[in-house]
Amino acid sequence: MAVPSRNTCGLMERSIRERVPPLLTDLYQFTMAYAYWRAGRHQEPAVFELFFRDNPFSGGFSLFAGLHDCLLFLRSFRLTDEDVEFLRSVLPPATDPAFFQFLRSLDCSGVTLRSVPEGTVVFARVPLMEVAGPLAVVQLLETSLLCLVNYASLVCSNAARFRLAAGPRRKLLEMGLRRAQGPDGGLTASRYTHIGGFDLTSNVQAGFLFGIPVAGTMAHSYVTSFTSLEEVWPQTLVAVNGDPDPVDFISLTKGWLGRVCELLGAEPGKIREGELAAFLSYAIAYPQNFLPVIDSYSVNCSGVLNFCAVALALCELGYRPMGVRLDSGDLCRQSVDVRRVFRLCSEHFSISTFDSLIIVGTNNISEQSMVEFNKKENEIDVVGVGTHLVTCTKQPSLGCVYKLVEVRGRPRMKISEDPEKSTVPGRKAVYRLVDTEGHPFLDLVSLAVESPPEAGLPLSCFPLGCDNTARSVTPAQVTCLRQEAFTKGQVTQPLCSAAETRAKVQSSLQTLHPRHKRLQEPDSYTVALSEKLHNLVTEIRRGSSNNSNFLLAN
Repeated sequence: MAVPSRNTCGLMERSIRERVPPLLTDLYQFTMAYAYWRAGRHQEPAVFELFFRDNPFSGGFSLFAGLHDCLLFLRSFRLTDEDVEFLRSVLPPATDPAFFQFLRSLDCSGVTLRSVPEGTVVFARVPLMEVAGPLAVVQLLETSLLCLVNYASLVCSNAARFRLAAGPRRKLLEMGLRRAQGPDGGLTASRYTHIGGFDLTSNVQAGFLFGIPVAGTMAHSYVTSFTSLEEVWPQTLVAVNGDPDPVDFISLTKGWLGRVCELLGAEPGKIREGELAAFLSYAIAYPQNFLPVIDSYSVNCSGVLNFCAVALALCELGYRPMGVRLDSGDLCRQSVDVRRVFRLCSEHFSISTFDSLIIVGTNNISEQSMVEFNKKENEIDVVGVGTHLVTCTKQPSLGCVYKLVEVRGRPRMKISEDPEKSTVPGRKAVYRLVDTEGHPFLDLVSLAVESPPEAGLPLSCFPLGCDNTARSVTPAQVTCLRQEAFTKGQVTQPLCSAAETRAKVQSSLQTLHPRHKRLQEPDSYTVALSEKLHNLVTEIRRGSSNNSNFLLAN
């Protein structure tokens, strides 16, 4: 395991420029930008909001992630000559050539982004980001910002659920790179699952870019590649105490193997020689990092016996073996059996190192598997999770949307036949109301021009989805969730490392009431509109049904 300590900010920004260039967007963003430009509307001040409509995984909360990447994207946003020439080739031939000169001059110097802090617990319908600036530019940003936030927030939330299911004691290892949706999906998953609560990753590039601790030893292929002890080379190992004479490690291990078999009443004839050879070879290569997978053949008849023999030989030479990995079968039962063997060896041979050996469990682990671990007796210290974590098999998309809420200072609202798809108009502020026990109980969305709520004073609000029913609440504390993060082409908030954002996630989750954190059937968290914002929505809805709003009205 290794933890890089160097500054990786430059690498991160270069990575964003390469992964998310301005052309990583939908074509209609450029066709709309042209239409705005052609009509002379491209410089009109506009405001968009980014939010999601439902909490993921049928849960009670989500985590907001991806802001760091969004800020780096905005800072580096600029189309190159090559980008513009490609657009010239794909946009309709009638496109005015002067538009391409306009595109070449674009940047985000006129854009302001206000956002919930990354790593914050968030809820459906709460605006996470507000993007304000010239209409054509903020329109062009839509797809890229959604791409950067959607999956990051989803997989971060998934990781937090795995952490809640696992409890605080077990370490969690993300190992989903080979099952991820492409290289970028794998890197994004490694970063944001760490932020969501995972301790380690198998992804070396993620360790390099993001400073995440990396871990890994061997696969079954390494074990099965050996057939006999003759393949072990070198066959000697020098003791830790500095004795220059190398020890015949194979002979030493064979002696320990006989004693282990005698202690456990095992049958030597069932022990796999190739497996022992693989363990020996790896232990000689990494005597301080010996953690083999022991289920290539039979855990009880071969794997644990071979491990104990090699580990005891390492201990005799002054090294500290780490533990074992289980990757098939009933992990809970096998972990109990393996721990029993470790304790017998520790007691019988007076080797205290065996009391601290770790057991890693990996085998298509899901959130439900993690919950089951807590119901059964087991001795698993570290759980490795891949497919169900990085692919978010319970829900493949968070469904974030990016909607226009204001143009030229006037509120805009989408009024849909599907009420769930209607938007809330106007530029807003978002406040988190906290009760006397320190738990958030309501997020209030109000117009930006309104005075903020005050602690200890009652206020009237309208919870979303409650049929226009007003509710009076009195917060013990009030927190403003929105912070300016980008303006005039510059990032205005410190860019946090993955480790720093991870700490924010845990702090934010700790404040949340357990009833909202339940993995199954959590209580719904209340998101409400202020009275003035509710009145604005009502007024616009009423106006939309007036015949004067329709082109062919009399």
